[in-house]
Amino acid sequence: MPIIFWLAPSAVFVYMVCWFLGSILKKRNDIADIAWGIGFVLVAILGFFVNFWINLDNHFAGPKGWLVTFFVVIWGVRLAWHIYLRHRGKPEDFRYQKWREDWGSWFYLRSFLQVFILQGFLLLLVSTPVIWIGAYDDGRFGFLELVGSIIWITGFLFESVGDWQLKKFISDVSNQGKIMQSGLWRYTRHPNYFGEVIMWWGIWLVASPLPNSYVALLGPLTITVLILKVSGIPMLEKKFTGQAEWEEYKRRTSSFFPWWPRK
Repeated sequence: MPIIFWLAPSAVFVYMVCWFLGSILKKRNDIADIAWGIGFVLVAILGFFVNFWINLDNHFAGPKGWLVTFFVVIWGVRLAWHIYLRHRGKPEDFRYQKWREDWGSWFYLRSFLQVFILQGFLLLLVSTPVIWIGAYDDGRFGFLELVGSIIWITGFLFESVGDWQLKKFISDVSNQGKIMQSGLWRYTRHPNYFGEVIMWWGIWLVASPLPNSYVALLGPLTITVLILKVSGIPMLEKKFTGQAEWEEYKRRTSSFFPWWPRK
């Protein structure tokens, strides 16, 4: 069994335990959102060095390892920094506050298992293509890898530009209580979520020429289900349900895939 298959889970477990202890000291569980992006950076770097070790005779890691590590580090650091700035100077995120109230005396145990350890498990599932490259990189780079890279770049632009546009919109006090409906947000209600999903499909395409890469489909499938059906779009949109401006925006704007607004 390739070393990365046990090294990555072990490292992620220790990593999430450290963040859980940090949440107790900080008295806020929403630091788990910052841990999410950096956790992928950890897995990517581990995979890169395993890849380097496998290709030691050539004195460098394979091209997939270099490329995907670069992609994940850029994405993970940007996302973590963005979330850190969003949380800085504000109370704990409303979702975590509600859990703090609902869980009562079970709060610390459920925080450990349902926030940090569960997130670490999901992180490992999503990063399956990265782990696969660390285990099996064959040193080749062809058409599928090129297409995957283009898809990843497209997704990264959607997520980073969408986040920047929303941050700029919110920072204008005249927009308080309004719904962002311009820029990329004119064509999809969630350009950042769309970008994140297709980034992981792009990374899977980079990994797809490797042996048994169908297993690595766990990565993009997991993030797609999480964002479309679980903790992404449904949880966020529930917050705005019933607001007149939101309902009109929702009626004419695509939920996920960018498309021209309906009249």
